[in-house]
Amino acid sequence: MLTPEQLDGLRRDLVFSAELAGHSLRLHSTWGLFSPREIDEGTRLLLAHLEVDTNADCLDLGCGYGAIGLALAKRAPDGQILMVDKDFVAVEYANRNVALNRVPNARAQLSNGFAHIDPALRFDLIASNVPAKVGKELLAILLHDAHARLRPGGRLYLVTINGLRQYMKRNLNEVFGNYDKLKQGAHYTVALAERR
Repeated sequence: MLTPEQLDGLRRDLVFSAELAGHSLRLHSTWGLFSPREIDEGTRLLLAHLEVDTNADCLDLGCGYGAIGLALAKRAPDGQILMVDKDFVAVEYANRNVALNRVPNARAQLSNGFAHIDPALRFDLIASNVPAKVGKELLAILLHDAHARLRPGGRLYLVTINGLRQYMKRNLNEVFGNYDKLKQGAHYTVALAERR
């Protein structure tokens, strides 16, 4: 059985530093969020293959505590970065990490996919580390909504477990009319689709 001191220790924020997109960030997280103690392999692979203009308006879809969104904000200092998650704890931590790392061009908000994002907003780039168990129905909604919310020439970057690679290829080709496998690692694949 855990002592009260051990329980207090578990309740404290998990704090770690990470080098993302050439920038050192200090991140706070907590138990219950995805990969709370370190940046996961899929996110690292995704960030290594993202190309982002310095003035790009970006969306981090399913932001967790904000690793992808913060990296995008550092690489696109003249753009605006929106991070969304359906988990209010994730949004709280993402906004806390924005403040802690003094990133003025990023913010996080609660949204189930695109459902609660201002309908007028359009993006140059959307990035997501897609959960393996997202479900085909929600994934279909997310891909169609991403296509609708990208500006012409806008890019959607996704990282998924390798088991979803063919599924993503089929669906991105269906929705976007194109698909590019940027990198396949040991466990994850980074895919790109463009709104043409």
